[in-house]
Amino acid sequence: MTSLAQRQGVSVADLVRAVQLLVPAASLAQVADPGEPGRTDRESIQVKTGPSKDRRMRRKPRLQVRLAGEHQIADLRRALRLALDLAEGGTSLRLEAAGAVDLAELHREEVTRLKNTVETLSFAPLETDIRTRSEALYVLGFPTWSTPDQRMLRSRFRQLAIIYHPDSPTGDTTRMAQLNAAIAFLTRS
Repeated sequence: MTSLAQRQGVSVADLVRAVQLLVPAASLAQVADPGEPGRTDRESIQVKTGPSKDRRMRRKPRLQVRLAGEHQIADLRRALRLALDLAEGGTSLRLEAAGAVDLAELHREEVTRLKNTVETLSFAPLETDIRTRSEALYVLGFPTWSTPDQRMLRSRFRQLAIIYHPDSPTGDTTRMAQLNAAIAFLTRS
């Protein structure tokens, strides 16, 4: 899937979204679920930080797909399976008009989602330690005057930690350290 996404110049999540947008849920449910990777299907990774740094490990292959809303894992696997089948030429789709779709509204929603994502990810690291609530909120991508609850704080921290963790391809130790300091500051206040 990663290779297909790279060839198409998109993310794996974009492939899932495209299939879910074009294929009705009832039709997608008829696609065979490829299931979890087999017991012998493993990928080799190199640990980038911690006590096991530079050690090679084998683990079950996994994809991280960030999508808005609730999704069943089996449905995501079906969508990816269909995308792969379409790319390999083993399957074709016939698209039919299903009623009026407000493309302008879809476009506005997508632009708003992308704007929020960029705002969340684009914090410049602080030059000092986190000393105030507003600084901690800034690092987590919230408006400095907002009052997010603990669930929202933890959710945002997890989203950003996936991106900035030193073991990820986009890892940044400075930003990850500030994320840790920000969540610690906000959960103890």
